[in-house]
Amino acid sequence: MNGGSLGIRSGSYGSLDKPQQLQQQQNGGSHHLLPIQSTIRTKPAKMFKEKDRCFPWLFKFGSQRKVGMLMLCVISAAVFIWVLYLGKGGDVQDGDQVPNLISPNISVNVHKQNTTALVLPPPSPSYFLGYSLPPGHPCNTFTLPPPPADKKRTGPRPCPVCYLPVEEAIALMPKLPSYSPVLKNLTYIYENPLTKNGEFGGSDFGGYPTLAQRTDSFDIRESMSVHCGFVRGTRAGRNTGYDIDEVDLDAMDQCRGVVVMSAIFAAFDNIQQPSNISEYSKRTVCFFMFVDDETEAYLQNSGQLGESRKVGVWRIVLIHNPPYTDGRRTGKIPKLLAHRLFPNARYSIWIDGKLELVVDPYQILERHLWRKNATFAISRHYKRFDVFIEAEANKAAGKYDNASIDFQIEFYKKEGLTPYTLDKLPITSGRVQETYPLSILVYFLAP
Repeated sequence: MNGGSLGIRSGSYGSLDKPQQLQQQQNGGSHHLLPIQSTIRTKPAKMFKEKDRCFPWLFKFGSQRKVGMLMLCVISAAVFIWVLYLGKGGDVQDGDQVPNLISPNISVNVHKQNTTALVLPPPSPSYFLGYSLPPGHPCNTFTLPPPPADKKRTGPRPCPVCYLPVEEAIALMPKLPSYSPVLKNLTYIYENPLTKNGEFGGSDFGGYPTLAQRTDSFDIRESMSVHCGFVRGTRAGRNTGYDIDEVDLDAMDQCRGVVVMSAIFAAFDNIQQPSNISEYSKRTVCFFMFVDDETEAYLQNSGQLGESRKVGVWRIVLIHNPPYTDGRRTGKIPKLLAHRLFPNARYSIWIDGKLELVVDPYQILERHLWRKNATFAISRHYKRFDVFIEAEANKAAGKYDNASIDFQIEFYKKEGLTPYTLDKLPITSGRVQETYPLSILVYFLAP
């Protein structure tokens, strides 16, 4: 056992020499031997006189010296056991002090503040990592039924999905953000005045990026500045060519959880009220319907829109100065740029104006995003998977002028796009356009 020296014992019953004298000797001071104390006593020690009276039977087996050594060993063993007992008791206590084993008047304290003075690296951020349903859950073995035999059948097409009960879906809502492996800082290019030097066209709403800038935007980096909608104005919806009233902008800023969006332009569709919506969703989910002047006038004349600016659960938002004359193109703005219109929302769901939402929003988000730990989900068209076939279907339906569609397809070909085949798996479709029952589900994290 290593420890400090307690001195040199000069005789069997002699005292310990002073530590200062020993220190001087060790440090090369005086090299004289310490004086040897005499072991001759003129009268017996007082202690052993008392021991003779208390324990006379012990002295039958040895001299006073042997009995003294025996008692010293017994006392030392008792002190050792007592120290072990206190040591074990201190291990099970969560205290800030080390038990005093030296003297009642000496205290050795270990304070917690000594450990906090250490410079430790900051803790790593926590992220949502997804989850799995428990074994045996019916959704784990759920399979889609076969498609209908009559492919030409019109009308509603059911899309069976295994959803959790609303209460379970709400409880599984992530408390932490998802991890972004690359992009950390995204800013948008504001042009005022606009520079119309893009060889691929553009618009006053989305800017006029060059082909080099457009190609560069596909290279995802940690910090990026990209062209996007609302290239003018102080914020999206204010003097940007897609203008929204201040009272509606304030309401959109207050949406900090889940937002469900839709749009109807040119009074083309009738507003469909969601069904099977929980009371919790009615209180916490934002429902916004974007309309133009023509649609607003129709809603007012039909008595659907009053001073509350609501039709059922939908809050009606009037768009001023739409950037495009075609209602379909104008309707794509809230669908694709929800993160600009709702900067504080965490999750957004888009549904076409002609469709009815028949599932609670929390169930949809749980099934398509949270359970898979996905950033966004887009439903696949029930029939068409090829961009070129989709282009011909759009031309046949008269959705856009044929020259514009042909120009876009030719550009895709020059960029290297080829018709869809099974060789492109695991990509299951070459087209991303509005489908059934939901056109797009997008996950956005509030900054």
